[in-house]
Amino acid sequence: MRLAAAVLALLMSVSCSGGGLGLFQQYEYEEDLYLALDGSATLYVNGSMPALAALRGAPFDTRPEIAIDRDAVRRYFTTPVTAVNRRPATSRRNNRRFAHARVEVRDVRQLPSAPPFAWSSYSFERKGDLFVFKQTVGKSANAEVPGVKWDGDEVVAFRLHLPSKVVYHNAGEKNLRRGNILVWEQPLRDRLQGVPLEMEARMETQSILYRTLWLFGATILVVAAGFVALWMSLTRRRRRDHTKV
Repeated sequence: MRLAAAVLALLMSVSCSGGGLGLFQQYEYEEDLYLALDGSATLYVNGSMPALAALRGAPFDTRPEIAIDRDAVRRYFTTPVTAVNRRPATSRRNNRRFAHARVEVRDVRQLPSAPPFAWSSYSFERKGDLFVFKQTVGKSANAEVPGVKWDGDEVVAFRLHLPSKVVYHNAGEKNLRRGNILVWEQPLRDRLQGVPLEMEARMETQSILYRTLWLFGATILVVAAGFVALWMSLTRRRRRDHTKV
């Protein structure tokens, strides 16, 4: 199951690429935020050990010959405002080890108080008939990682999976995927230098799931009403035929 989760994370990286920086990217760090309309979220973090150390100052052993301590990764992402209920998965690519953690967030607006995500500011509020989400990623730890040389092709990605129809975003039209997935990418060198990344999305207040269930329920009612009407029509016809006899 851990291997499957790692493979899935890697496939998500490839399938969600193709935006501003190319089709097949050398992703070193990724955040996939699945946001709910009540402000809670599930955040999937995929990162190489060197990238986590360089970007966030994470105290992990970055040597490729050393296996990842999954429990240490779990403790790192567990804070008063976040929880890691599943043991993180791991993988290996480009002679670097990667960790894949699923982080549960009670309120996305509290994430800046969690050290692994303190480089971002978050806001999520209702304005009229829309919900507005904003995230600004600021300075990184920009830490030196012994024995690691970046080749300049590495990419950092932030993906936002929204529960309702997107009516505005600043990700660029090519970075809106499957209707409600937004993608922002940045070269690792820019993220290390703390070049700000500003993300904004506005969405409807009714979730896609709720709308789908409502349409499904309405369809069932229409079909059921049709069967009832047909049954009543056949019953009346039989009664008329019986009366004639």
